[in-house]
Amino acid sequence: MESALAARGLVKRFETVVAVAGIDLDVPAGSFYGLLGPNGAGKTTTLSMAVGLLRPDAGRVWVLGHDVWSDPSEAKALLGVLPDGVRLFDRLTGAELLAYHGLLRGMDPAVIDQRARELLDVLALASAGRTLVVDYSAGMKKKIGLACALLHAPRLLVLDEPFEAVDPVSAALIRDILQRYVAGGGTVIFSSHVMEVVERLCSHVAILADGAIKRVGTLDEVRGGRSLEDVFVEVVGGRTATGEELAWL
Repeated sequence: MESALAARGLVKRFETVVAVAGIDLDVPAGSFYGLLGPNGAGKTTTLSMAVGLLRPDAGRVWVLGHDVWSDPSEAKALLGVLPDGVRLFDRLTGAELLAYHGLLRGMDPAVIDQRARELLDVLALASAGRTLVVDYSAGMKKKIGLACALLHAPRLLVLDEPFEAVDPVSAALIRDILQRYVAGGGTVIFSSHVMEVVERLCSHVAILADGAIKRVGTLDEVRGGRSLEDVFVEVVGGRTATGEELAWL
């Protein structure tokens, strides 16, 4: 099966801290891929290197056969990215932000206008009108970020914590759109530490801890007949007894 995203030997250090310690990853085309891990596991660093936002100390990444670092224009044309914590150009309205993203990508203005209207409508953002993105709620900001990632019709979506701080209604809408996108032949890889979302959406899962992949495979292979949460806690560790230690509670 063709890989929508392939990484080999990714390494990233920040001074003396090894954030990513030689990761190999294959995301099959047409899959819904969940990258699971606790805070500080290296999920954001891995995805940032995979999409060309952060240069690795070692390793290579390919997007549908195009090397992200030696052939960035071709690779990034196929990518839609929703980073976590990266500021948007938020002194624009939603429509203006989409127009700006489209023009940066060299899209035809008429195509941008049509797609922007459809995205704002489907993502329930059209009612925001002239409201600036800086004044959007957390859920609205996630949705406009997703709209920017989808505008140029990429074949691979890379989303860092797309459901973080999102209300249930917005989360359900984002899930529906992503499922429709994968059903249409697209590929999604997203990071999360919310087991319920991953079990509901994903066909494939990788569990990341201490900058290394500990388990990887289809959802059923990784679970092995158990709940994903039980497997995750077993692999990652960290659960401690709370009997005598918190007796005062």
